[in-house]
Amino acid sequence: MAEETGRRSNDVNACVDELIARVGKTITLGLPLGLGKPIRFVNALYQRAKDDPELQLHIVTALSLLAPKGSSSLERRFLEPFAERLYGAIPELAYARDVVGNRLPDNVRVSEFFFKAGNYLNNTSQQRHYVCSNYTHAVRDLMAQGVNVVAQMVAPGDAVGKPGMVSLSCNPDLTLDLMPLLRERQAQGTPVALVAELNRNLPWLDRHAAVHASDFDLVFEQPATDYPLFSAPEMAISPEDHLIGFYASALLRDGGTLQVGIGSLGAALVHSTILRHQRNGDWRAVYDQLRVGERFPVVREEGGTGPFERGLYGCSEMMVDGFLHLMQAGILRREVFDHADLQVLINAGELDEQVSMGSLDVLRRARLIDSPLRARDVSWLVSVGVFKEAVQFKGGRLLVNGQSVEGDLDDPEARQAIEVLALGRRLKGGVAMHGGFYVGPERFYQALRELDAEQRQRICMTSVNFINHLYDHRYGNQRLKAAQRVHSRFINSAMMYTLGGAAVSDGLEDGRVVSGVGGQYNFVAMAHELPGARSILCLRATRHSGGQTLSNIVFNYAHCTIPRHLRDIVITEYGIADLRGQSDEQVYLQLIRIADSRFQPGLLKQAQKAGKVDPGFRLPEDWCGNTPEAVRSVVAGSGEEQLFPAFPFGRDFTDEELTLGKALKTLKAATATRRGKLTTLWHAVRARDEHDRYGTLLARMGLERPTGLREKLDQRLLIHGLQQIDSPTDTGNSNA
Repeated sequence: MAEETGRRSNDVNACVDELIARVGKTITLGLPLGLGKPIRFVNALYQRAKDDPELQLHIVTALSLLAPKGSSSLERRFLEPFAERLYGAIPELAYARDVVGNRLPDNVRVSEFFFKAGNYLNNTSQQRHYVCSNYTHAVRDLMAQGVNVVAQMVAPGDAVGKPGMVSLSCNPDLTLDLMPLLRERQAQGTPVALVAELNRNLPWLDRHAAVHASDFDLVFEQPATDYPLFSAPEMAISPEDHLIGFYASALLRDGGTLQVGIGSLGAALVHSTILRHQRNGDWRAVYDQLRVGERFPVVREEGGTGPFERGLYGCSEMMVDGFLHLMQAGILRREVFDHADLQVLINAGELDEQVSMGSLDVLRRARLIDSPLRARDVSWLVSVGVFKEAVQFKGGRLLVNGQSVEGDLDDPEARQAIEVLALGRRLKGGVAMHGGFYVGPERFYQALRELDAEQRQRICMTSVNFINHLYDHRYGNQRLKAAQRVHSRFINSAMMYTLGGAAVSDGLEDGRVVSGVGGQYNFVAMAHELPGARSILCLRATRHSGGQTLSNIVFNYAHCTIPRHLRDIVITEYGIADLRGQSDEQVYLQLIRIADSRFQPGLLKQAQKAGKVDPGFRLPEDWCGNTPEAVRSVVAGSGEEQLFPAFPFGRDFTDEELTLGKALKTLKAATATRRGKLTTLWHAVRARDEHDRYGTLLARMGLERPTGLREKLDQRLLIHGLQQIDSPTDTGNSNA
């Protein structure tokens, strides 16, 4: 006899008891990436494992989110009030905190296939247990790990009039494909369990994300302890990021498709895309100042400079908050349909959203309907909005609100009756955004909660295996995907790029993992398969490490994420390198062209020594102005209205916190070397706030009246850092 599904409980420990009764004490728990982890249930299960050494718990997941703590006493003073404000009402993910502190008990193991960037660089346990996997292979690899329990936070359907339903909302990405596989495993005799934790703060999203509560074996529901969602605060966009985003916005084709990742580079792209659409004259002025079309012909061939008349369609494993900004700005509005032939006609301009008798003629010529119309024709025409909902097919004729109409499209009288009685107004069922998961700021979550039913239908959260590659999937085959994803621009970031054309995005040459491959490889490969698609990898030209400025364009590197044979478009703050189909010499030169000018001579020398560039080649004069000063000049020259603000979409930090953050960042850079530490301490012990310029900032850090040697030293260090940025009233909104 099958065990009961959909059992509800308001006792989390009772849920754990029931889980163990179902599957035993050897549990391999699959958890969603990022936001969708059911914290109350997971914490209870983890505590049970800590209390019971016989329970063997293996957690397989990605991106376990924690509030920041800070690694120094000054950082902790800065972050604790901020973290309390943003995350104080959210229970902490207990296993993740113990992972950071290397406190996992012997009977618990945590494996992740994607880290928050840099979080576990020095955590040997997580480095050992990391699973290197493309996002599209994560389901396969989870099953190979022996997952027998999947648990997820879900949104209840009661509030939107869908009792008995739940929404996978932020994480249908893997769960939609894991659920049937676990049921297959169960049918073969392996005990499994699917666990849902209801949270009314999670936005309801419909379409593929909406499933029956009875699809889960256990449903934990305790509204009194529903917690806010973990948010990712908006980070400042630097001048360098703004120019990278600006160049990328010029490569977008009106009527095309967009994929973009999280972070300040993605936010910069979204901001410049909105500028191009809403303030095109200002955007064009910057375009002309940078001589983009003249210097980088790929923009003229593949991109555009005008507003988005047809709009864009979003198809991205991560639905970042930027997609909602694009939707609100009237840019993300190109809808796609889950019928390949219909989509092809729309792409060709033979059909548009507005329905007319001409629409029926086009569909007939394409042999998608017959004349006279048959029952299946009428049913399909109603489903896509060509016919009104009230239209039925009875007795070989159309029946509309009691009136009978002949379905012969060659009969003038029938055509007139169909036009008056049966025709809909516009196509329906279109999707402007396909996403696999989301994480973002609280404003983003609130905006999702406030969507009306029609707006929600334009967003389809779905399987990452539908989104991230072209293979056939139950939600759409390759032909449909290709028809939907016209003029795709897959925009992702890298840490370094080699002159040979390989991207370094996820790890270091010593083998340590920084983040993970995620979906980057899939998107880059897809760009080479889809007609008219381009992969765009973005990176800052330099980085600061150990007190030095280093180039991110390098001659070679002992690790790569994207191999050189998939090289395509690369963007730094200094311009665009179009590498597709180019010879090695041209690839090397184009990348040197967009490198920081401090490193161009050395890179050229290495390329010439390797025999990849003509020994007689000399750097052209107009390549040699790639300096941070030039970048700041362009951004600062955008006028008093500040076309490129540090926080175009709002911020979570206060003015005081932005100033303090800038001072702490300055201190951290200054103390990156032993000599720097000694010099900074030497200056700090002499630092004084003689005119009480920093009183409110010191109070925010709890250092207005220090006691003890540590607090007094922290106060002096902070004063020195504030003096270094030389702007006690700076809110951090400056791009300087």
